[in-house]
Amino acid sequence: MASGEEVSNQQIILKNYVTGFPKETDMEVVSSSIKLKVPEGSNSILVKNLYLSCDPSLRVRMRKPENLGYFVGFTPGSVSTHLLCFYAFQ
Repeated sequence: MASGEEVSNQQIILKNYVTGFPKETDMEVVSSSIKLKVPEGSNSILVKNLYLSCDPSLRVRMRKPENLGYFVGFTPGSVSTHLLCFYAFQ
């Protein structure tokens, strides 16, 4: 994808640390734009999210980082740069 086409993008931003179950007011939808380009020679890929879910492990990461165990917490208002690892079992 060498052209670097710019497209609109919607982000779901965590506004507040979550207590109990997440509420709609804990999140914010922000519109922005993004260039569809990866660095030359990179093994990176671009993906398009179709759905967003909030499973129990994400709820733990949305709490204040006082006692998260081995989870790395999210920071309200910030882009998540933490790697999420998914394993496929055959």
